[in-house]
Amino acid sequence: MDGRGSVLGIGAVAGAGWRSRARSGAPPRDVRVPVRRRRIDHRDGYAELLHPGVMGDVAELLDRIWRTDAAGMLGALSRRLGDFDRAEEALSDALAEALKRWPDEGVPESPTGWLVTTGWRKALDRLRRDAVGREKMAQLAAEAPPEPGVDDRLAMIFACCHPSLSEPARVALTLYAASGLSTAEIAAAFLVPLSTMAQRLSRAKRQLRERGIRFEVPHPHEYVDRLPAVLAVIYLVFNEGYLSSGRSVQRRELVREGVELARQLAELLPREPEAAGLAALLELHHARARARFDSWGRIVLLDQQDRRLWDKAAIERAVLRLRAAVRQGRPGPYQLQAGIAALHALAPSYEATNWAEVRALYDRLYALDPSPVVLLNRAVATRFAMGPAPALDEIDALGDRLAGYHLWHAARADVLAALDRPAEALAAAERALELATNPAERELMSRRVGELRRRR
Repeated sequence: MDGRGSVLGIGAVAGAGWRSRARSGAPPRDVRVPVRRRRIDHRDGYAELLHPGVMGDVAELLDRIWRTDAAGMLGALSRRLGDFDRAEEALSDALAEALKRWPDEGVPESPTGWLVTTGWRKALDRLRRDAVGREKMAQLAAEAPPEPGVDDRLAMIFACCHPSLSEPARVALTLYAASGLSTAEIAAAFLVPLSTMAQRLSRAKRQLRERGIRFEVPHPHEYVDRLPAVLAVIYLVFNEGYLSSGRSVQRRELVREGVELARQLAELLPREPEAAGLAALLELHHARARARFDSWGRIVLLDQQDRRLWDKAAIERAVLRLRAAVRQGRPGPYQLQAGIAALHALAPSYEATNWAEVRALYDRLYALDPSPVVLLNRAVATRFAMGPAPALDEIDALGDRLAGYHLWHAARADVLAALDRPAEALAAAERALELATNPAERELMSRRVGELRRRR
């Protein structure tokens, strides 16, 4: 479990389909393919990837630009048009135009700037063709938006994560507009039909419009109210993938997207230590990815992981990020959770972990986030810092609040087993299995139940 009880065993628009739509003149609403993220600008030498007159090379480049810069481009247009749908439609038109012109004319020095400027012109053309649009045009500045910048990307992320939107809407919009995933990719990651995710995105966009959510960067004094919603969405994206089966490739993609979003937000908001704290937390968990599953795709708990498989360089970078955040002197829940994860990551072995310090950090976390799950995690640390008997007392004290939570029963089973009370341990483990819904966790608990039965 982590500080939020999300992880068992841890202290405790455009895909390949957009190209045919672009050639037919239809808006390419899903301009995304699963290409690994890499920021692209005119210094990257991307022109060397292209061959004059070859449309396929341009299509691949546009895919990559979309995956890295969709949020900034959509943000630049949405901020000025005041309408996400119009911005998406305009950018789709611009992508189609690029697909037609770039093979012969070459790639412009600033591809994102070209796409935004072309999209702006396409949007104005559409507005001129209808009466409502002509009224809208009177309210717009005549000049095209500048090349997308930090504020445009931040505006899109904050709009997608607006607290007035439902949680499913926030997650879907963030992955779609901020991460550049296609509707099909998001549907596959969340194991829902494509039509279901398409409807969810449609409702989310409608909520943006009907609730008058503005595409603006909040003033720094508003961060205390707005930033937690953004951080929570990114954390949820990460956990959706982190708790998946080791063989679930699509859902593991959510882990990478969560880490990348957290890093980007930390870079965009360098004076917000909680953004850096979240990035460090996710980086520390992700650094153990190779050791988290065995060859059968089953969860391997922290105490059994081969630490030689951990990414030591990634751990060092995350710890440096966390230290810089802590130096700002504004502690928060994500920094404290990252501190706990860092203690685990830096320990030479499970037994050598500084459990007293882990427990102390959970006390500080509880002061900021008074959740019974935080106390349950502290009880896990208590077992190793003070012994299983006081840990059982702490766990049992939470029974009235966590009796329906599978990890409460799992933690109780482990402590009862350590106290040599096998029958009670088995009963607790069986109850944890009954309550668990995540397939990977159910498989883990099933193994635990089997072990306890063999000990009787």
